[in-house]
Amino acid sequence: MADTLTFTLDTGAGTGDVVIKLRSDLAPGHVERITDLAAEGFYDGVVFHRVIAGFMAQGGDPTGTGTSGSSKPNLKAEFSKEPHVRGVCSMARTANPDSANSQFFICLDDATFLDGQYTVWGEVTEGMDHVDALPKGEPPRSPGKIVKATVA
Repeated sequence: MADTLTFTLDTGAGTGDVVIKLRSDLAPGHVERITDLAAEGFYDGVVFHRVIAGFMAQGGDPTGTGTSGSSKPNLKAEFSKEPHVRGVCSMARTANPDSANSQFFICLDDATFLDGQYTVWGEVTEGMDHVDALPKGEPPRSPGKIVKATVA
């Protein structure tokens, strides 16, 4: 069943993975995109290029700069009433609401000022401590990375 899929990130911490429950009930198009990209190995080796303490950790840009995405077309926004609270995963985008592509962020703390403006597609169910431990910065001096991303 699609709503029980998980997106698992091996961050190379050696102590476990970050497991994200995919929310196809909220954002079926975004969940499909993340599933496709993970299956293609797109996220493997990609860094968390922007990590702001008390706010969020952002990754998903193959260049590590925060200015790029996949070669796939941008996605139409799938905004919901789901709150941006600690552990929620949402898509990054430009000022254009329909510009999400491959970049995403994980909320390190409640960020409800983002509600209704970004597409929520998942929530961390295990390994939030690994997200908390990512090196901070914009970009971090030695950024944390996704060693391997899988969907099951």
